[in-house]
Amino acid sequence: MRSFAFLAPLALAAALAAPAFAQTPQVTVTVGGDLTEEVNRLGQRDVDRQLERLQTVVERRLARDGALEGATINLVITDLKPNRPTWQQAADRPGLSIMDSFSIGGATVEGEVVTADGQRLPVRYSNYSSSIAEVRGYNTWQDAEQTYDRLANNLASGRLVAR
Repeated sequence: MRSFAFLAPLALAAALAAPAFAQTPQVTVTVGGDLTEEVNRLGQRDVDRQLERLQTVVERRLARDGALEGATINLVITDLKPNRPTWQQAADRPGLSIMDSFSIGGATVEGEVVTADGQRLPVRYSNYSSSIAEVRGYNTWQDAEQTYDRLANNLASGRLVAR
């Protein structure tokens, strides 16, 4: 009886190399709309982190699902509302408490998906708490991050425009 144990390392190498051939979507995220005027009030550091966060969430979800292979996804955060004061807001208004103050939060994201075959498809998603009673968690960007997760789910499932 022959042993094929020598094939196991080859199979593992092939399995690890396979995702490298898939064309993962290229995701870019920028600031636009009314948010361009709010960056200084919210703080450049916080806004930059939200840009990175949206990009990471979308890239990971699409890679996990193998969705939109070869596409270019250009997203623009046009509105961004924190659930708690940002460091910049707290510095500008000493009466605000980063721990005790909270508000309705969320985000609006627009943009387009350019598919691998060149189609340009609009993207729009918006999600905000509708009342202070809906504010959950203790994260400054809780509702905005929920928006990113839901948008990523929609992109992975092919639902590009919602709400």
